[in-house]
Amino acid sequence: MSEKIIIFDTTLRDGDQSLDASLNIKDKLTIALALEKLKVDIIEAGFPISSPGDFEAVQLISNRIKNSKVCALARAVPKDIEVAAKALYSAENKRIHTFISTSDIHIKEKLKSSFEKIEETAVRAIKLARNFTDDVEFSCEDAGRTSLDNLCRIVEKAIHAGASTINIADTVGYTLPNEFQNIISSLFLKVPNIHKAIISVHCHDDLGLSVANSISAVQAGARQVECTINGIGERAGNCALEEVVMAIKARAKDLKVHTDLNFKEITKTSQLVSQLCNMPIQPNKAIVGENAFSHSSGIHQDGILKNKKTYEIITPESIGLLDKSLNLTSRSGRAAIKERIASMGYEDSDYNLDNLYESFLKLADKKGKVYDYDLEALIYFTNTKDNDDFYNLEYINVQSGNKMATASITLKCGSEIKSDAAVGNGPVDALYHCFYKVTGYDIQLDKFHLKSTGEGENSLGKIDIIANFKGRSFHGTGLATDIVEAAGQALLHVINTIYRAEKIDYIKRSVG
Repeated sequence: MSEKIIIFDTTLRDGDQSLDASLNIKDKLTIALALEKLKVDIIEAGFPISSPGDFEAVQLISNRIKNSKVCALARAVPKDIEVAAKALYSAENKRIHTFISTSDIHIKEKLKSSFEKIEETAVRAIKLARNFTDDVEFSCEDAGRTSLDNLCRIVEKAIHAGASTINIADTVGYTLPNEFQNIISSLFLKVPNIHKAIISVHCHDDLGLSVANSISAVQAGARQVECTINGIGERAGNCALEEVVMAIKARAKDLKVHTDLNFKEITKTSQLVSQLCNMPIQPNKAIVGENAFSHSSGIHQDGILKNKKTYEIITPESIGLLDKSLNLTSRSGRAAIKERIASMGYEDSDYNLDNLYESFLKLADKKGKVYDYDLEALIYFTNTKDNDDFYNLEYINVQSGNKMATASITLKCGSEIKSDAAVGNGPVDALYHCFYKVTGYDIQLDKFHLKSTGEGENSLGKIDIIANFKGRSFHGTGLATDIVEAAGQALLHVINTIYRAEKIDYIKRSVG
């Protein structure tokens, strides 16, 4: 008899807090909708008390998500729990997730408290959370380094107080698989009311053991796994969703468990999170890396040609990875584009056909033939652009020599047209100084990353930048066959984001 493993995704909470530039509300909603399509059971949408932006994101996601359960994190503090409940108010299915440290080192050094006081705080927090929802999760932070006796005591009290899910967190990624399995097994043996709650695990990857620890916990009886897309998260990251669910799928007969995930959405969701979070996926990353299904050894290639099962334990098709064959030209119409995108697994709601087709024609005129990976890049890029952008690029001209570069631009700033020119020590530097002069923004560039999408001289260049403005970090992206143009688009993305952020801040100050 196969039992279900609940998949709890914390990409938007644990994953987001590790990024160079936090996701904006639109990006968080985009990822949440993708997670819902992936059919994760629970989406931890954020930590509402941490910032107004996180509160708004959880509130918006609660309004839009209908199939997955929406969860908000709260410390074992009354104000945290009340704010989390307020953010989750409109969610059809909701959970409050409260936590406190339970290890000696955390209690003594971080909280300056005693275990007895921690127990009392946890019980009060759970009882308060139960006033807002019947679905309360309690996490033992740093459970991996908590004595078994203390862990059993607090788990028993947490369940008695009303927690329906108990999460055992290997917060610093310290435990070995056999140790972590023993912790879970001991809880089932020693906690008398353990049958009244679901046991969950949240493992970090500091020693590269997060997936192994999660699977070992499942073998011991845990029935919820907390994870993130691509394994993003604090420090070395979290248990990677795509790895743990495919391990469960591949070894379902041995583990006697299953998940309800829509596996064919894995590749799309992985790429979306990578792009929006500005976190490239390493080529040899399990399941979703570029080389995950590549075979260069002659012996391997010979085996694959004879029977794919000789060297592939899962198929690329099972995670929605399609053959990236060349496809379309500038003579292709909207219907052909729409049909091809549908065959790649995208729905009409995933993109704006008019915006996409306009970008497609420009690219097709330059490249001649457009590939599937080009279309995916265009879908992402057109989705990052807002129709209400205040700044729009009308004209760009850059000239570069061996010592100096010059650039000139024309920007449409609302209803006003502005032009200026600048020099720099390179084409991108000159171009960026143009933007600074026209907009008046004093922006500091912290990171600049170039990645080629596709192959050949007409491949798309994708630029990701992290820029700092008044102490806040902003992420911008640009996509073009011309690298300088892509760099300009990335900075323009940042500038429009800054403009919207300042506008929102002004409105809040005026109302407040």
